[in-house]
Amino acid sequence: MSEPAIEQKFALAIQLKKAGRLSEAEGLCREILAKHPNHADALHQLALIAIQENQIEKALEFIRQAIAINPREVVYQINLGNMLSSLGRYLEAMNAYQAAVQLKPEIPEAHYNLGLSLYNQGHTAAAIAAYREAIRLKPDYALAYNNLGVALTSQGEFDSGIAAYSRALQLRPNYLEIYTNLGNALKDQGRLDEAIANFRAALALKPDAILAHSNLIYAMHFHSDDDARAIHEEQRRWNRQHADPLKQLIRLHNNNRDPERRLCIGYVSPDFRQHVVGWNLLPLLEQHNHKEFKIICYSGVSHPDNVTEQIRSCSDEWRNIGKVADEQMAQMIRDDGVDILIDLTLHMAGNRLLVFARKPAPVQITYLGYCGSTGLDAIDYRFSDPYLDPPGTDLSVYSEQTVRLPETYWCYRPGGQAPIPAPPPILIKKFITFGCLNNFTKVSTEAMDLWAKILLSAPKSRLLIHANPGSHLPEVRGRFNTFGVLSDRIEFIGRRPSWTDYLNTFSQIDVALDPFPYCGWITTCDGLWMGVPVVSLPGRTAASRGGKSILTNIGLSELIADTPEEYVNIAIKLANDLPRLRELRSTLRERMESSPLMNAERLLVMLKPPIATCGDNGAQNPTQYTSTTDQLFCLTMRANVSILL
Repeated sequence: MSEPAIEQKFALAIQLKKAGRLSEAEGLCREILAKHPNHADALHQLALIAIQENQIEKALEFIRQAIAINPREVVYQINLGNMLSSLGRYLEAMNAYQAAVQLKPEIPEAHYNLGLSLYNQGHTAAAIAAYREAIRLKPDYALAYNNLGVALTSQGEFDSGIAAYSRALQLRPNYLEIYTNLGNALKDQGRLDEAIANFRAALALKPDAILAHSNLIYAMHFHSDDDARAIHEEQRRWNRQHADPLKQLIRLHNNNRDPERRLCIGYVSPDFRQHVVGWNLLPLLEQHNHKEFKIICYSGVSHPDNVTEQIRSCSDEWRNIGKVADEQMAQMIRDDGVDILIDLTLHMAGNRLLVFARKPAPVQITYLGYCGSTGLDAIDYRFSDPYLDPPGTDLSVYSEQTVRLPETYWCYRPGGQAPIPAPPPILIKKFITFGCLNNFTKVSTEAMDLWAKILLSAPKSRLLIHANPGSHLPEVRGRFNTFGVLSDRIEFIGRRPSWTDYLNTFSQIDVALDPFPYCGWITTCDGLWMGVPVVSLPGRTAASRGGKSILTNIGLSELIADTPEEYVNIAIKLANDLPRLRELRSTLRERMESSPLMNAERLLVMLKPPIATCGDNGAQNPTQYTSTTDQLFCLTMRANVSILL
């Protein structure tokens, strides 16, 4: 076959591939290779055809053959990197992209893809440099601006990240993902009105934008204007828009009806790691009765750590579901015979609510991500406690049936070896330091106004706030200035390099001020563990009543305010009571250790409810269970097995 004939045949193969006639295009490429085995472009086209047919491993084989023949073709290296990235093999992908950059450093896409692979491996600074080089080569590169924003905000550089997102939107005004990313960055700066406006803009562009819709719901929990009813209505809209269309995929459950068998419990989370969910789930998992219950963890963790391994050791089976599609994951759960499936994320990042919408398990529960509601018809129960949802609470704002755990929603465990609590800093500084080390998103303007009043009532006092650098900080100082609080009385502290450094920051605080309307939860526990008392003001949602639950469980209900005025008065009274501060500093850790908050065995000790029937169809068959949660599972499953299965 002559050279012109080969090139004509190859050109025809490309046209056929573009037209979607893949088998014909593949046939022509194979004809060329039969005569000319070293035709690298034909091998490259076979790789691209294999990708379209979702045969990635086959595509890798072809592209590597092409590179072996012509290692200096930059397109081959870029496509090899793309294939490896799709498989999550980021280190190999990075090597391919670096080869492409070395071959032709003037190609912006090579730098952009290199940035993606670097970021996915945690090399954020190098990724930022790669994105900036891509932008230098291609100033209108909207994708690069967007991903530059992601990398910058992950480093706490919110102003620069927001500027990158804004430039990306100028270049591509209808780019949905940018609105979502920009909204999250604004939320982290406490600019909730702007954040919510961006999430709504994304939904206006694409009403079925599920990520933007979940982000909107989560952001509403932090906004003072949104009460439980408003949040519920938005969650129900989420259910109608995203979950209702999936009801047709719900199937009858074929779980084993034998009342004597082990029940199978599945936990779903992207946060089986060094994360508040991972730390607080671990002691509960350690107490599960594996003779009665089979535990399966469905993990979306992208970067496993030592907590991941500890959680994995507490499970009977482990499933990595980070790249598993929703329907495939739902079928996995059905095949595993899960009886009770527990969501640990709600509307936070990495949630798999569309899996729950398919109802792969007979009983579905939401717990621990935050005390709220998913809004899904397909989730049956939500856990709470008597303080997060006290008697008289309007439970109609939750789509799930509320189950109050008897004492506490949490089972706190410090995230590592903690320093010994230091004496109150007032002893050295000679002035009171108030503080809030919660995510700055929680610091509402209403909270700052009360904090200003507290500072004015405590001369020479200071306020320490956790906040990353950015243009929002001068605005915060300005708000305090309007009350007459000088700027030098406000100090900001950014992200700490380690968990121990974060805990040591509490040694600078005499009295912690709980933010609202979304109060501190685990941060409150961390502060108490370090001997710092916390003053809390419960509000109109369960998310605002975490401080009430925690403080009540350690016997410090006197630090819970009923009104804004009482919040100020409690803080001032405590600040003026040095003996009380010293006593709390030395006893709070012991209070925590002896409270329900840190007693997994107590949380999971068997409840003896009025109905002691755990047999099929309500037959008397009392069984001993080692946990409150296990007993609840027993009641929801076995006492109603004929209905649920």
